[in-house]
Amino acid sequence: MRYGQALRDEIAAEGTTPLIGVHDMYSASLAAPHYNGFFVSGFGFAASHYGLPDIGFIAWPDMVAFAERLRGAFPRHHLLVDIDDGYGDPEVACHVARRLERAGATGVILEDQKRPRRCGHADGKLLLPLEEYLEKLAAVLAARTDLLVVARTDATQEDDILRRAAALAATDADVVLVDGVRSVEAIRRIRTVLGDKPLLFNQIAGGKSPRLSLTELTALGVDAAIYSTPCLFAAHRAMQTALAELKCADGRLPDTGDGGEIGVKEATELLARNLGRSHLVREAVPV
Repeated sequence: MRYGQALRDEIAAEGTTPLIGVHDMYSASLAAPHYNGFFVSGFGFAASHYGLPDIGFIAWPDMVAFAERLRGAFPRHHLLVDIDDGYGDPEVACHVARRLERAGATGVILEDQKRPRRCGHADGKLLLPLEEYLEKLAAVLAARTDLLVVARTDATQEDDILRRAAALAATDADVVLVDGVRSVEAIRRIRTVLGDKPLLFNQIAGGKSPRLSLTELTALGVDAAIYSTPCLFAAHRAMQTALAELKCADGRLPDTGDGGEIGVKEATELLARNLGRSHLVREAVPV
């Protein structure tokens, strides 16, 4: 199975392909029955793995190790990985792309930020000169075999957004992402300058972009959508609620007998399904 080509084919089909952000193996286990595509966002991984904001703390070996664990448990899911700015210079970016492809990742997103980098929906982003980014992107594209590559710009000014988007569309990147796009009108303008190049849209709760359904995105000509943090933010809210309730109950755990709460049985059954998929890993390895 060629993971990159499988996602290319799905993106080329009708409709907008959703990729759901997962930040650890448990969130992936919960997402797997609902969606056939995962997205590993820098925001979610920095929060889950380090307990830090998305401002450049991620070390690439940690990200590769996580991708390997995901692929082992979910041999048939799309797996798009955010590699930020490639973790440094073009040589490192190429090495990371090759390592992720060998680990079974479907694709990567490479951005045009320079350090100190930050979440695409945050203020204060700094950009590489376009030519410098295009050289890094070209190196990563040359280093891949089947890996899908998303070229991402974090430009915020309209003229620069359109200039960079058009330049990215002219490369051999498979998909273009303009992060932090602020309006439906802006999406339409970006779609126009991309020509036939597939467009990816990033949705994050509380971010700068409008909240749009997949049907609305399809109507706008968006080919794929990443949902960076639905699992992370839902876990945040649920854990806060559960801990507050535990405190109010003087430490008495909730009753799981009525099926309304999650207990050992439900959690074990969820995780056992991952064990059951492991026999598929060998036949799913790309050739």
